[in-house]
This record gives sequence, C-alpha cells and structure tokens, in this order.
Amino acid sequence: MTPRPSAPQHSPVSRRTALQAGAVGLLGLGMNHLAGLRALAAPGSAAPAPKAKAVIYIFLSGGLAQHDSFDMKPEAPEGIRGEFNPIATRTPGIQICEHLPMLAERSHLWSLVRSMHHGYPEHSTGHLLMLTGRRELPRGFDANRPKPGDWPSIAAIANAVCPPRNNVPPAVVLPEILVHRTGRVIPGQFAGEMGPQRDPMFASYARFSATAYGAWPEYGFHHAQGRLNPDDMTFESPNLSLPEDMDPRRFSRRLDLLDSIGRQAASLERAAENESFDRYRQRAVSLLSDQKTQAAFGIEGADAKTLDRYGHNTFGWSLLIARQLVEAGVTLVQVNLGNNETWDTHGNAFPHLKDYLFPPTDRAVSALLDDLHQRGLLDETLVVMAGEMGRTPKISLLPNAYDKPGRDHWGTQTVFFAGGGVQGGNVIGSTDKNGAFPDSDPQQPDNMAASIYQALGIPRELAWHDHTNRPHFVYHADPIPGLM
Repeated sequence: MTPRPSAPQHSPVSRRTALQAGAVGLLGLGMNHLAGLRALAAPGSAAPAPKAKAVIYIFLSGGLAQHDSFDMKPEAPEGIRGEFNPIATRTPGIQICEHLPMLAERSHLWSLVRSMHHGYPEHSTGHLLMLTGRRELPRGFDANRPKPGDWPSIAAIANAVCPPRNNVPPAVVLPEILVHRTGRVIPGQFAGEMGPQRDPMFASYARFSATAYGAWPEYGFHHAQGRLNPDDMTFESPNLSLPEDMDPRRFSRRLDLLDSIGRQAASLERAAENESFDRYRQRAVSLLSDQKTQAAFGIEGADAKTLDRYGHNTFGWSLLIARQLVEAGVTLVQVNLGNNETWDTHGNAFPHLKDYLFPPTDRAVSALLDDLHQRGLLDETLVVMAGEMGRTPKISLLPNAYDKPGRDHWGTQTVFFAGGGVQGGNVIGSTDKNGAFPDSDPQQPDNMAASIYQALGIPRELAWHDHTNRPHFVYHADPIPGLM
C-alpha cells in the first residue's frame, strides 16, 4: 500500500458559513441553500464557480488493466507488457492501446490520471472506495452486502446536495444495480449512513443474468466460454408513463392525495422533511406527466445515425441515455458499463479485451464526447471513467479456469477525465517502470471525488448531519491538482 497522503486542510470558515453548513441535515434542511453556500465561501477556498453543470461517471466494474489500456509499458519484460501495442494519440507524447483508436483521435478532449491508487485490491472493497470516493473502509464494513453504516456514494452525495433541475432527480444510476453473479448486491452504490431516502434513482434497463457479461447483444461474452448472448437478455426503458386508463381527473385526484399525505406528514415531521417531500412530489409529477422527461430515459426517439455512432449494445445505449439525461437536467449520471464484474480479466484477458470490451467502449465513449461537444455540453459536463481497481503487472494463468492468461487484482489504475473544465491532452501522475505503484503525483479515491465536487461548485464548507447529529463534510481530500 502506498503511503497515505496527509489529511486535507479545509479552508477557514466564517461563523455565518459554518452555521449555514451546519443546517444541512440528514433530512434535507438547507440542501436548497447550496447556491447561498457557494456565495458565502471564504475567498481562496476550494469553492469556485462551478465548471460543470453535470457529471457522467462511467464505472467499469471488474477493474480495467492499466497496462493494456491507458498506461502501457512497452519496454517492460514480456511477462508484464502484454500482447497489445501502444499507438500515438492526437497529442504528441501520449500513447494508449492500439485497440482504442477512436479515443486516441480525441486525446485533445481528455486527460489521464495514471497514479490513482488504493490499498484494497478486491472487488467489493474496491467498489466501496471508488464509488464513494473514500480511501478507507467504514467501521463494520461487510463485503458481502451493503450496510446502513457504509459511506454514501458519490451519486448519493450529489443527489442530496445538488438542487434538482427541471424536476428530474439530481442523480441517476443506470442501466442496473451492480450485482455479483451469485446474486450478491455489491456495497458502495447507495446512500449508506445518509439514509435510504438519499439513494440516487436507479433506472433499471437490464435483466440480471448470472452468465452474461459485456456489451450484449453485439459483444456479449462469458469469461471462460467466450461469445455468449442469452436469449432472455433484454434492454428495456423503465416504465415512467401513466397507465392508459389514468385520465387527467384521476391523475389530479392522485396529486390531491399526495397533498393530503403531505399535510398529515406536516403535523408529524419537521419542516425539513416537508420540504424534502415537496421536492420528491415535484419530481414524481414530472416523471409521470412530462413526455420530454420520459423520452430522456429511453432510446426510442434516437435516430438511426445516432444509434449507429454509439453502437447497438448496452454500452452504447447506456451512454446515449446518459447524454439525454444530462441534457434534461440530471446533475450526476453513473453508468455501470458491465454487469457481473465484466472487466475482471483474470484469464483470456487479451482476446476478451480486443474482441468484446474495447470495441464497444471505444465507440460509445468517443460518441459521447463528440455528442456533448457538438451540442455545446462538453465544457459543462465532466466525464469520469474508472473501475474499482487495476490489474497486476505480472501476467498469470489460472489453468483450472481459463485457457489463456490474464492479470490478477491490483490497487493502481488509470482514471480517464474529459470535459467540465478538464485540460485536454494532459497526463497527471505516473507509475514505475512496471506499472505497479505511483511514481509521481499519487492520487486516491477521495481526490477523485473532490475533483467531481469541485467541478460541480460544491463548497468545501458544505456538511450534512447523520441521525446522531454528527456533522460530515462532503470533501475528504483536495482535488487533483492540474486536472482542471
């Protein structure tokens, strides 16, 4: 494990700002005062005007091998450098994998942080750290299931502190909750100690399968068997519409019922909860009655040319929907590219990356960047792509499980950033000659999370309180220097 960076130093906070921040409670009191907190932030604090209105967090569950993608080591020994060759990108001096040619052409739009590292190279623990943006595990953490005491996910933080726009949820996760092939729900995705009422919206498009991986139906595969696209796999938009027999009068009566429930709740709950209830009511009305909002959650309205650019598979469809949701007003969209820890390439790594994983990822992420750029949204949309960990420098074979070699778990990885104020054509940090440990500018998950919060203009002074009234700051480290 690399040495732990020193604790972040929070900027001085005025008494007035501290009181405002202290008002941000578990049930939503003061959450709509984020703009005021931004204005009150002390001069010189890490709360500048927001660089981004939205974030798309692309999560590669399973762990992408840095050696075979964005931090190649062509001079390393044969048992480390792998089978792929590096290619030049549009930016002189930056090389990436030959099987990511479309992203290579767009290097002026993105930056790499090659020195991301944490000390827990295991799936569940890695998910918890990289989805919550924390460098340590919470007390009582259970790798087998989410617990109420888990850290809140980055998506949950955004859902809680970012004001809703256009009455859509501030944070949406798609196309499915991350579930292990055994049916075990992976921790780190939820609001944890903030309470389930702060969970992001999970928009489910895909049916769980214990055997299918990857970007089906074009690139579905099984880790041991190769190409596999089960007939029962579907990608369907969530049903957000009103029932056909729900006429306007019945809909109005349902809203009246919500009003009645709200009035009853007012006599039992604090004012903060009433405010929160009203926000959820407005979002529910928007989702149920606004056709434009409903359309953003599906691909039915996309033209053939757009679908071709993104790809006719779960990766392409999911990133297209993410762009639509950002355009509709969602602040943070987490896109899980790969169920069942798809990127867990212990074996058959090189054919699976080459044939099933890199082609749809290269196409879909490139289409997303082009689409955002052409629509004038890239400067105000931060795109982040990471997994829960990286892979070992040493290539190995598990003979009882796979025909060909792969790489084991490792704590170091490269994280991809684009848009939202990111300096394109840039590389931050480096690893040693074998790609094992950070060699310069080491970064950890909380630095990544801080960069996301900073891009959204969330002030360092912002805090929330748990059920015991303990304050919790949103930031736990400094943003990555030189990224924005």
